[in-house]
Amino acid sequence: MAEADAVRARLAGFPARLAAAARTSPPEPPAPGEWTPPEIVRHLIAVEEEVWHRRLGQLQTEEPPRWRWTEPGQWLGAEGADLEAVLATHADVRSTTLAMLDALGPDGWRRTGTHDTFGLLDVAGLMTVAADHDEEHLASLRR
Repeated sequence: MAEADAVRARLAGFPARLAAAARTSPPEPPAPGEWTPPEIVRHLIAVEEEVWHRRLGQLQTEEPPRWRWTEPGQWLGAEGADLEAVLATHADVRSTTLAMLDALGPDGWRRTGTHDTFGLLDVAGLMTVAADHDEEHLASLRR
């Protein structure tokens, strides 16, 4: 379970790191067509809900699940919300992800699904993909 504990810790620590980077990042996009800090956070909310929550649910209900590459746009809730509000929403949806992971127990962490790009993934592998995706967007805020 060391791998599971490590990836869970990465996921749990991310909202604070995201908030720090988003608050200090320039408010304008780095280039035309790129996202502002609130737009990046909105994207991460959408990914959390539409990708990670859905896939964790499928691990409970499908034998075995099969996943395609999915890259949602931005979360459309709370129109006009400022950066602090979307950061709070992200922290809330990430806490839901962590609760879903905690509910799996050791046997649940051994469940697997097949991703069209990444191949066979257990829960730790799937959540490593999630944590790596987080890091990509964090890097874009630290430009």
